[in-house]
Amino acid sequence: MKLIVTTKEDAAKQAAELYRALLRQKQNAVLGFATGSTPLALYTELIRAYQKGEISFQHAVSFNLDEYAGLDENHPQSYRAFMNKNLFSRIDIPMEHTHVPNGKDTSAEQMDAYEAMIRAAGGIDLQLLGIGQNGHIGFNEPGTPFDSTTHVVRLSQSTRNANARFFSSIDEVPKEAVSMGIKTVMNARAILLFAQGASKAKVVAAAVNGPVAEKVPASILQLHPDVTLYLDPEAAKYL
Repeated sequence: MKLIVTTKEDAAKQAAELYRALLRQKQNAVLGFATGSTPLALYTELIRAYQKGEISFQHAVSFNLDEYAGLDENHPQSYRAFMNKNLFSRIDIPMEHTHVPNGKDTSAEQMDAYEAMIRAAGGIDLQLLGIGQNGHIGFNEPGTPFDSTTHVVRLSQSTRNANARFFSSIDEVPKEAVSMGIKTVMNARAILLFAQGASKAKVVAAAVNGPVAEKVPASILQLHPDVTLYLDPEAAKYL
């Protein structure tokens, strides 16, 4: 693991440089994207770089980590809507090159189809992650098998509580989601993980220095050959 401790703004700028370098080297790179508040600063930097003509996503392909089960892609809180609003509609990636798990069809066949699309694209070159306060990556909650592929997840109450701020009430937060599995994430050639704030400090320390165990899903990243963690000082305070 490579640890970079800096401000949220500087982390976004540094990470955007990695995307520039990758897309210069491989125009048809396969990018794994994430949602939530954590990646927004990075997406702002990528949009700015595109507007300046410094980067193009025209030949890139993307796969998102997860989607709420039961939400149509047009639902304002769906992760497809989030990505369209905060990134895809503001860069030159063809919409048909973007993939988000289907929240309305959670059949095993649909899960297998998502995995097949990733394989057909050549595998993910660069996967972006956040980390939950319980150590989840994607929506892979504690106890998720390390050999899991794309699957339906029962969301923990702590995860639902953390995401309730995006909904009118906790009752509206879905109880399940579709998520890339931990094996799927680990198959990415390179991984970026962003963590900010004191609320993430303990779980970051457990993920980086603790035992590799399914009770802390992010701990598996210790075994990946190319992981970069961007942490602000508060998130890094126990390292």
